[in-house]
Amino acid sequence: MIEVFAITLVGVVLAQASPGPNLLAVASAALGSGRKMAMYTVLGVATGMFVWATLVAFGLATVIAIYPATLTLMKIAGGSYLIWMAYKAVRASIFNKQVAFSAGEHRSNGFAAWRRGLLVIMTNPKAALMWTAVGSFLFGSGLSAWQVLAFGPVAALSATVIYGTYGFLFSTGLAAKTYSKFARWIEGAFGAAFGMLGGKLLLDGFREIKQ
Repeated sequence: MIEVFAITLVGVVLAQASPGPNLLAVASAALGSGRKMAMYTVLGVATGMFVWATLVAFGLATVIAIYPATLTLMKIAGGSYLIWMAYKAVRASIFNKQVAFSAGEHRSNGFAAWRRGLLVIMTNPKAALMWTAVGSFLFGSGLSAWQVLAFGPVAALSATVIYGTYGFLFSTGLAAKTYSKFARWIEGAFGAAFGMLGGKLLLDGFREIKQ
């Protein structure tokens, strides 16, 4: 089981380290609200990792295989949420407010930051596809549902380390000074990034519905 976990972890780490909604959420929270809120966001993402592992262990991969529309609905939900985040960032850019990812509205609200990280990963189709692949590999290697579930804390710890590192880097003094100086442009960039990701997900989802 340890060997199977090690092989799977390599793929999960590569997926976590690559740019995407999770990284954008952590970076935005770090720049807009500082290290503490960034770490709460990281904990939300890590919690989501364990939730995905639980869902896969008890049948989500099978559900997606039998009902492909499940993934389509996730694309629409995830795209809508990213568009909402894009709106918040663009609004901050227009009014020149330091409220990255609406984080500035919750500077002392750790629960809001944690929830935001959780929602990002739970509405991310990329996460659904990754965990479907992970589940297929783990079950295909002869592991039981409980053994697949045991991989959840491993993936959550990996997410904490990787996104925690990103959160630390984006909340350094240099990053904070840069954000303070170019807040409007940075918010605009976050808005554009969230908008493009969300728009693509919505477009893909609606195309699949029409097929």
